[in-house]
Amino acid sequence: MSATIHRLDRKTAPSLDPMISLVADDMNAVNAVILNRMQSRIPLIPELAGHLIASGGKRLRPMLTLACARLLDYSGTRQHKLSACVEFIHTATLLHDDVVDGSGLRRGKTTANMIWGNSASVLVGDFLFSRSFELMVEDGSLKVLKILSNASAVIAEGEVNQLTAQRRIDTDEAQYLDIIASKTAALFAAACRIAAVVAERDEACELALDAYGRNLGIAFQLVDDAIDYVSDGETMGKDAGDDFRDGKVTLPVILAHARGNEAQRRFWKDAISGLRTTDADLAEAQTYLAETNAIEDTFARARLYGQRAIDAIGGFPKGVARDALVEGVEFAIARAY
Repeated sequence: MSATIHRLDRKTAPSLDPMISLVADDMNAVNAVILNRMQSRIPLIPELAGHLIASGGKRLRPMLTLACARLLDYSGTRQHKLSACVEFIHTATLLHDDVVDGSGLRRGKTTANMIWGNSASVLVGDFLFSRSFELMVEDGSLKVLKILSNASAVIAEGEVNQLTAQRRIDTDEAQYLDIIASKTAALFAAACRIAAVVAERDEACELALDAYGRNLGIAFQLVDDAIDYVSDGETMGKDAGDDFRDGKVTLPVILAHARGNEAQRRFWKDAISGLRTTDADLAEAQTYLAETNAIEDTFARARLYGQRAIDAIGGFPKGVARDALVEGVEFAIARAY
């Protein structure tokens, strides 16, 4: 698996459509599992879970499991329950994240915690985590259980690490990358790797798909952190500048703070500590980010990780599945939301 694919310089706008088309039939089966397993005798649980699950997300993580299974020519059905498991883990973390962050919008809709309250959101998140582990056990593979349960633990560690770094301008790039590798990339990596397990491929195949997912996840989060400062609420489906107001030290902030003059570094210290959170302060932050090329360099770093993801699957056979996975990386880099 040593071939290299160079595709990040494509001229046409990338899309998830090839991946969506590739896994359409499988996604119907996955959606059926999701709908069935989010049910409960307690009406609030499916009501709250359904609010987020049906809110227009791209379902990228379960699609990656399905697309990787197609890449490996797997003809079984184990990937359906496991893809639903991946989506439940992701949805549970979103419910918990919105409570921690006090978020008001998610994918353009009012967050569950704003409608039903923090307690209900946390508890339904716990319910979905439990459902995900039921699905892992039903699959019957200890290896799959190990991969997904480890990813769940790593995600939680990443969220706690981010919480400890919040409002600390001295957070460095190494800690930031550790945070996003845990809270975002770990589930991308696991979602891809389990396809190799169900297809009964060797460890080299597992590691290649793991590397694809992990690097894609890091690129995805880097782009998210950049567009928080350059996009808008209508485009992103969440409040613009949320990271700024929450005091999250992301790569654009780290770069701008390191490259800024004394007055700019003082601004960033005050802003991250919560003393500068108005719209005018956000506009000033955007000016400093532009002056120091922090956004452009964050996107450049995302392209680097994206290329690593593409290179990781260079040794797999050419075809629609590999092309769809490559374009999925390109979409993650180029998206505006």
